[in-house]
Amino acid sequence: MKDPSNVIDRVTCQKQKSDRAKSMDELELLKNLKSGQADAFKSLVDTYQEKVLNTCNRFLNNKEDAEDVAQEVFVTVFRSVADFRGDSKISTWIYRIAVTKSLDAFRKKSRKKRFAQIQRIFGYKEGDEEMQIPDNHNPSKELEDKERAAILQNALNSLPENQRAAITLNKYEGFSHKEIAEILGTSVSSVESLIFRGKKNLHKKLYNYYNNVL
Repeated sequence: MKDPSNVIDRVTCQKQKSDRAKSMDELELLKNLKSGQADAFKSLVDTYQEKVLNTCNRFLNNKEDAEDVAQEVFVTVFRSVADFRGDSKISTWIYRIAVTKSLDAFRKKSRKKRFAQIQRIFGYKEGDEEMQIPDNHNPSKELEDKERAAILQNALNSLPENQRAAITLNKYEGFSHKEIAEILGTSVSSVESLIFRGKKNLHKKLYNYYNNVL
């Protein structure tokens, strides 16, 4: 019978070698990016494009908006890579930019919605053009199609940004608490607290909603 400790040692050794290889790959990639190699940037985009797009879409709930923001993310990466010091993994740095850009875009979109609602309530001056709001972000329309999903998304959108970001990265994108802490620039204990408070707030909002409509 094989000694279990030897098996564990081999697995641990293989993982350490894999981690070192990934680290070397990142260092090489970062070096090539800083030197302005087009192939390095293409490789970066190919590796992270779909992941970044999915992350942006989780925050914005609109594919076209997510595509625009994802493009902004990589433009920012390209322009600022020379200043990136490598204090974190490249992936962590990219996701941090993606979360920040997505939250910024969501805030702007929310302001436009509120402004459009005010315009509809108080009317328009002759010649003014009505601000167009995407139909697929009309809460009543979403309720008709996927009521439960829309209610949950609306409740999630109403959370404080840091709670929403932590829950989205954890529950939808599958990041660990440690990874989220690196992306958000905070501690693991803070992430745990954000997720706990976020879940508690979601439960309260959903309970109040169903309690009022039933």
